[in-house]
Amino acid sequence: MADQDFLNEDLDDEKTIEFIKNYLSQELKEKFSDDELYYFLDVMDEYYVESGVLDAEPDSDGCVEIDLHKVAEYIVKEARKDQMGEYDPEEIFFVVQAELEYAESLD
Repeated sequence: MADQDFLNEDLDDEKTIEFIKNYLSQELKEKFSDDELYYFLDVMDEYYVESGVLDAEPDSDGCVEIDLHKVAEYIVKEARKDQMGEYDPEEIFFVVQAELEYAESLD
């Protein structure tokens, strides 16, 4: 991957994090650090690749069904395994939802 691709990816992540922070309630915004949000983004990407969701056939509207609760539970499980901390799946759900909203806003 070229240096420019890495820079673009970093910029995309920055924009995603800003969107997520604007989307979250004040309480959640204060609860998660930027580092945690970047970690959640990485784990979400990992989930989408490993779950096969990216390879799923879209429905007639061109949409692929994603169970946000499953994504949130995956993040909580991975965070525990990676010793990032203990997280509430209901709170992580809002981060996942925000990331999806951001992705949809780009279409």
